Amino acid sequence: MQALILDTNILLDIFVFDDVRANPLRAALLKQEIKAYSCRATLDELADVISRPLFSLEAQDQASIISQWQSLSHELDELNMETAPWQCQDPDDQIFLNIAYTLRPAILISKDHAVLKFAGKAAQENVLITADYSAFQF
Repeated sequence: MQALILDTNILLDIFVFDDVRANPLRAALLKQEIKAYSCRATLDELADVISRPLFSLEAQDQASIISQWQSLSHELDELNMETAPWQCQDPDDQIFLNIAYTLRPAILISKDHAVLKFAGKAAQENVLITADYSAFQF
């Protein structure tokens, strides 16, 4: 089973927007059919994003989302991570690349163009970077 890393924008689709494209991914997570990974920095980013007024989420809803994601993901220690050889312009996105690189073979699902642009280089390192929600099924 390959390691699965979900960018914050994918987690928003699962936990906030209830995007139907994410339903199979959510179901596989809930059934523990896939092994997803996070770290303190990714959890902090998710907490920051969902606290923004744009999402209009009450504090208890935010806490529930973070708690649920923590229970579904395996949290890595950032001190033990390798730095990916691809450097993202957005430092908040670099951590997702680092997790995927550390856990290779791995799948990183993201809709962020700053992350997706590394797909070709990452493939050479046994990391699939894709916007395909069903990539975990391959």
